[in-house]
Order: sequence, then structure tokens, then C-alpha cells
Amino acid sequence: MIQTENNTEVIVKGTSTLKHWVFDKLIDYGVSEQVAQYLNMLILLVGLLIIIFIVDIVIRKVLIGAFTQFAKRSKTNFDDLLISNKVPRNIAHIIPLLIALEFVPDVFSDFGNFEIIIEKGLKVFAIILTLWIARSLLNTVRDFLKTLPRLKDKPIDSYIQVFMIFAWLAGIMSAIAIITNIPFLQFLTGLGAISAVIILVFKDTILGFVASIQVSINDMVRIGDWITFEKYGADGDVIEITLATVKVQNWDKTITTIPTYALISDSFKNWRGMMTAGGRRIKRALNIKQDSIKCLTTSDIEKLKKIQLIKPYLEDKQKDVEAYNVENTIDKELLLNGRNLTNIGVFRKYVQTYIENHSAINKDMTIMVRQLAPTAQGLPIEIYAFSSDKRWVNYEYIMADIFDHVLAAVPYFDLEIFEYPSNLSLKA
Repeated sequence: MIQTENNTEVIVKGTSTLKHWVFDKLIDYGVSEQVAQYLNMLILLVGLLIIIFIVDIVIRKVLIGAFTQFAKRSKTNFDDLLISNKVPRNIAHIIPLLIALEFVPDVFSDFGNFEIIIEKGLKVFAIILTLWIARSLLNTVRDFLKTLPRLKDKPIDSYIQVFMIFAWLAGIMSAIAIITNIPFLQFLTGLGAISAVIILVFKDTILGFVASIQVSINDMVRIGDWITFEKYGADGDVIEITLATVKVQNWDKTITTIPTYALISDSFKNWRGMMTAGGRRIKRALNIKQDSIKCLTTSDIEKLKKIQLIKPYLEDKQKDVEAYNVENTIDKELLLNGRNLTNIGVFRKYVQTYIENHSAINKDMTIMVRQLAPTAQGLPIEIYAFSSDKRWVNYEYIMADIFDHVLAAVPYFDLEIFEYPSNLSLKA
């Protein structure tokens, strides 16, 4: 016990001597006591800053070097992400901070007010450093999870941001409690009085948080989905989902930013179903002039039999029609009497057969050529099918190829496409 007390006394005296060594030297040189105190504090502060700076550099290089060597030998990329997100660099600041907290009382031993301010500042910095480390670790976890196939399309950024918002709120409240010397729990209790203001300030954040949870749970949007959101002028791939916004890269390479909560409050189109299906839908109509529609005579049918795709169909239908008319003693002096083939009906059959035989059309999905309700612009004949290739450029090429052929085939059936007259036709 006596030995311990002696050792303690020696250490205290040594520390006291170290703190006032410069002070004593300055007094010996005839410097006034007040000036000696300030110079003593200044020299010790500079010395402490130099030590902290050197220690910080050494520890940072050692930690980064150790992490780098470990990352090279490791098979996982998690440690590489730790380095890229500056986790070792942020952790390296802990030792210099502890040294500062330990020796600041000695440096400012003669200046109590300065000591209190500097200690509070260091404690606030400790809170900020903790948040930096937490953010670096969370960013590392985020980047790592995005490399996993089953998680790369999930809004991980939203959850990271939610955690960091609460962490920053706790950090700010702790810093205010330290600065004001109010116990943290007491400060937290008083904070309830201004909770309405906080809710108002963070309204968008709260809405975004709720929306991001609903988007994730209901699997409404994933990163990589093609969405169309007319209200915000978005038409492209989702490249980022965060707590407050969803970023869409449009096809012209511009970026549209949409509030996350808009995904649950407004209507938008997600093309994921089409992308995961076996084909991309073709749904387009051409308008036939109604006064070009007619019943076919025998000579008309014989002429159309030269079209190979519908020759078997015409032969079968012609037999059926003639048999019906003979059986029912139909007077065919008037072409309208009895059953007849029409050019529009044969044209629809031709287009249907052509689509069914097209190599780029998915035969396992709906293929239909239908007649829509007549309009002032003619009789719409709509092609409804699915291209096997869903890539945009190829899809447009396939659809154009089909309609190039169909439009060119229309005159062979004595039909005409409706179009508004041009200036030249009006002059003629």
C-alpha cells in the first residue's frame, strides 16, 4: 500500500513538472507570470497537436495497410468495400481523439474556461466521428448487399437512410445535451414539446419512409424496372430508390427524380410484367376506307387464290359458300344474296395467317387480327400479337416490318387505307 502511494505521488509530481516545465523556465528568464501561463499553454497545445497529427498519420497508414493486405488475401469483396468506404481511415481517428481527451486538461490546467469549451468540442467531435464510422459501415453493408443477386434490386438505400436519420437525430440531441450541460434523458423529455414541429419539418422524410416500406413489401418497383410515370415525365429504367426520391433514367439519358411517396399516391406503369413474359405486345390498327369494302365475285376469288398464304382457305370457304347457296336455292343474280366472301374478311384472314407464320412472333401468346368499331376515319383492323424479342430497337423493327408488309398488301384486296386529303389532292 505504501509502495503504491509513493508511485502515485511520483507520477503526480512528474505530470505537474511536465505541465509547468515551460512555465518554470519562462519565470526563470524573467517573464511575467501571466505571460508565462499563456506561453506555457500555447507551447503545450502546439506540442499536443503535433503528437496527435503524427499519431493519426501513423495509425491511419498502419490500419489501411493492414486492411489492404487482408483484402488481397480474402476471397470476399466485403473488406475491399470497407476500404473504399473509408472505414479504416475513420477508425484511425479514435486513438488521436482519446489522446486529446486525456491531455487537454493538462494543457489548459491554468485556463478552466478554455478547458471546458475544448472538452465539450472534443466530445461533440467524438459523436460526429461515431456517426462517420457508422455511416461508413452501413455504406459498406449496402454496397455488399447490392452485389447479391437476390437483393440488388431492393431499395436498400432507403433503409440505410432511415437508420442514419435516426442516428443523426440522436447525435444532434446528444451534442446539444453536452453543450448545454443538460442530461440526455431530460433533454429528450423536453423534446416532446416540439414534436409537432419536428413532424412538420420531416414530413417528406416520414412520407418517404412509409412509402419505401410499402414499395418494398408490395414489390411495386425494383431497381432496373422500366416504368412510365406521365405526371413527372418519366419513361425509363429505375436506377436508384432512396428514402425521399426515385431516380429514373429516361431513354434519352436524362434523369427524372420522383418523390418516393408518389409511387403509392399516384398511378404509374411498370413494364416488368412484359419484360418477364415471353413477348412484347404489338397492338396497332390501320384504318380501311369503308367504301372500299365489298363482296367478292368468283373472278375476284380466283384472282386472290394466287396469294399462296390464303389459297387453301379460299378453296375451303368457296366450297362451303357455294354448297350453302345451292342447298338453299339462293338467287345469285344479286351478289348480296346468300353467303359471300368479302375482301375485308379475306384480308383479315390473310393478315392473321401472315402473323402466325412470322418468325419473330411468339406463337405461345395471343395472336389476333380483329375488327374494331367503325369510326369517322374508317374501319380499324387491329393486329394484336407479341414479338419474341423484347428489346426496344428490335421490337420496333419487327413491328415496322409487319406493317410494311400489311400496308403493301392492302391494294391486292381492292381495299384502301383512310387518310386525310393533302393540299395537293385538294388542288387536283
